[in-house]
Amino acid sequence: MKKELKLENPIMINGQQRDVLTYDAQEITAVHFAEAESRKLSAIASKAGNRAGAVELDYGFHLYLGFAAIVAVNPDIDMSDLERLKGRDVLEVMKIGRNFIIARSEEPSEADSSDEQ
Repeated sequence: MKKELKLENPIMINGQQRDVLTYDAQEITAVHFAEAESRKLSAIASKAGNRAGAVELDYGFHLYLGFAAIVAVNPDIDMSDLERLKGRDVLEVMKIGRNFIIARSEEPSEADSSDEQ
């Protein structure tokens, strides 16, 4: 289901100033997922650190997954457009990707029906 992100710092995309971006993390495909990882690695390639061992802790990857959720429902937007976001808007997009990663782990698990203790 599409949601809207209201930007505090509008950005120009294809000659139009955008202050609202729609997104849907459920539309992220395997290709989007792989592109997010690739772009995250490219963004930090010249830096020495922050290569998280666990996807749940990889905030850079979360950001690019948030970008993927936006791109998935806005074919006129490229991730390179979204790399121009700034301020709290970056954090809000990162939260979209983080929630995509951790949403399943936050759901209550089913009770174990085995008799073993």
